[in-house]
This record gives sequence, C-alpha cells and structure tokens, in this order.
Amino acid sequence: MSLQDPESPETPSAASPVPPVVHLNVGGHLFTTSLGTLRRHPGSALSRMFGGQTQLPRDAQGRHFIDRDGGHFRAVLDFLRSDWLPKEHILEVHKEALFYDIKPLVKLLEETPQMFGELVGRQQFLSRVPHYRENIEVLIHIARAEAIAARHSTVVVCVLQTEEDLGLYENAISSLEADKESVVTFGPWRAALSTKDLLDCVQMDIESQGYRVSIKPHAADKGFLSRSYSCFYKLTFTWW
Repeated sequence: MSLQDPESPETPSAASPVPPVVHLNVGGHLFTTSLGTLRRHPGSALSRMFGGQTQLPRDAQGRHFIDRDGGHFRAVLDFLRSDWLPKEHILEVHKEALFYDIKPLVKLLEETPQMFGELVGRQQFLSRVPHYRENIEVLIHIARAEAIAARHSTVVVCVLQTEEDLGLYENAISSLEADKESVVTFGPWRAALSTKDLLDCVQMDIESQGYRVSIKPHAADKGFLSRSYSCFYKLTFTWW
C-alpha cells in the first residue's frame, strides 16, 4: 500500500486559515487589504472565497489569485472599505459587482443616472422591439459578408414604427430585392419613442462591438422610394 502525495490532486487539502491581512493578485493587479474588508458583506462571493472553507490558488509570490480582470477591482475594494461609488466605468464595475455578488453595490450602481437610463429607459424600449438583438447580429453578419475587397458595406434597414407601416414595407420590398439589396426590418413596437430613437440604438449597439457605422435615409438609384417610403435607411460599415 503506497502513500499518496499530500499535494497531489487525488488528495484534497484542507483550506488554510486566512490571515488578517490579505495579499491579492486579481488578473495581474496587486492589492493588499484586510480580511474584514473582503468579508464585509457575508452573502457575497468574496466573503465565501475568504471564509476559510475554500482554498484559493496562489501566484508565485504566494498571493491569493483571482482569475478576473483586475482593472476595476479597485472600485470594488473602495466600496467595501468606505461605501465609495465610482464616477467612471459604471457598466464595467457593475459587471464585477455582479460577479462578486455584492448586492448593495449592484443596487447602488443600477440607481446611478448612467445605468438607470440604460436599464429603465433604453433597454425597456428595446425589449418592445421584436427580434432587436437578433437583427443587430444579422446586420453585422451581412456587412461582414459583403466586406471582401471593399472599403464599405451597406445594408438597408426598414423601420416600421406602427402596424400601418407594414403595408408600405410590403409594397417596396420587391423593388429592393430586384436591386439585390439586403434588408433588415425593425418593428413595429409599442412605445412612444421615434424611428430616430431606434436608429440611435442600432448605431450605439453596433459601435459598442468595435464597428464604425453611419446611418442615412435610403435613396434608391431608380427612384422607387417616394415620400411614403421614408421608413428605409442605409446603414454603412466603414472597414478602413
């Protein structure tokens, strides 16, 4: 009968008591804080990590290692120390607060003007636009497919704010298809916000993925678009 190496994966080692002063390596960013600060909110993931029941990995210098982007951990730590809320990078800090399950920080960040407007205003509006997220991905897919040996890709967007607009779309789409143009349709939706509001959201969400785009009213070469077909726009991706 052979004895197992106590450090081998087959032999789980008991978690060591966490010292009162904790040295951290969060994705390459180094921090020093107290155990009490990390465990300030008992229900948080940090409190569980440093509760003495979990053996966290350590880096070469013996610091506790958390495999997470440490760029915004300073803001998390400042909140744990003194209830300080960041003034910048609110969305990024919110993401980290969710990961560490610090509910008071999550709540306060969601009440800031930046996040309140996004969550209560813009996202509530977009939830009423059918297939909005899917259409954003379709737009990007079409534009990338048409980018070969080109500086620009263009996709026609049809915005139908009301049910009555559907008839206009049905009358015009056959002309666009004859011109072999790709069309992505948004709407109709039940909200007071306008076509411009929807197009601003489309541009914002595409540019948030690193693309450069512009949106202008669509004017077909053959002049099939009359004033009644003002629901068509041309979205242009610029690649270089």
